[in-house]
Amino acid sequence: MIYQIVKGLSKITTHTQKILPDITIMKFTIVNAFIVGDAYGWVMVDTGLENSYDSIIKTTEDLFGKESRPRFIILTHGHFDHIGCVKKLSDHWNVKIYAHENEIPYVTGEKNYPEPDPKVDEGLVAKMSPTFPSEGINLGDKILILPPEGRIPDMPEWEWIHTPGHTNGHISLYRFRDKVLIVGDAFTTTKQESFLSVLTEQDKVKGPPAYLTRDWKAAFHSIKKLSNLNPKIVLPSHGAPMQGDEVKKHLIMLTEHFNEIAVPKVKQRK
Repeated sequence: MIYQIVKGLSKITTHTQKILPDITIMKFTIVNAFIVGDAYGWVMVDTGLENSYDSIIKTTEDLFGKESRPRFIILTHGHFDHIGCVKKLSDHWNVKIYAHENEIPYVTGEKNYPEPDPKVDEGLVAKMSPTFPSEGINLGDKILILPPEGRIPDMPEWEWIHTPGHTNGHISLYRFRDKVLIVGDAFTTTKQESFLSVLTEQDKVKGPPAYLTRDWKAAFHSIKKLSNLNPKIVLPSHGAPMQGDEVKKHLIMLTEHFNEIAVPKVKQRK
């Protein structure tokens, strides 16, 4: 029941924000998706929940025309709130989907992600996590492994960065020219375990969503890797965009106090 309420809220409150001339963020309240490029060539980064389909189609048609379609879809990872309508979109546009090789088993039905951990926080989102649907999706021959060494086809200015921790095959996307970082769930700018924080976006930089993160050591090293890039604009999958000196300040705080800020008490070593 709670999941259905959140899903409905996500659909009702969908809105878009143009971050840069070639980057639009689609906000579905509990998660963000991204449109990168212009009418001469664009890609979709993640696809939100299963009910995000109509909003994505309308937005992309408004931006680029009814006949336009992306070159492909990129998944930061395969959790349900990032791939909810990816198969439907892929079929509609007749395009392939890219993901890291470590993520492939989870989006082809070979493996299931660990169950969400409702004990990591007292927040409502964490408590309702067990009611979320399983990820059991099979993208079949639609899914492709990202090329090695960070290369992204038809996106020469961008590179993908392996940022495991939240999932084994999690990636972030980075553009060196203007230091734009699409984070995925490597870290967030809201406390995703708290329903109030999700709605108000009142927090600053936090760790990855705790209830679905299993490898906290890897998560720390991924955040450190991203922090060392000195990004100027941060676009998270959960929370509001951040830019300028605020990014550096909060990433330094997060890396220096990672255990206190990011890791749930039940996961910390005694």
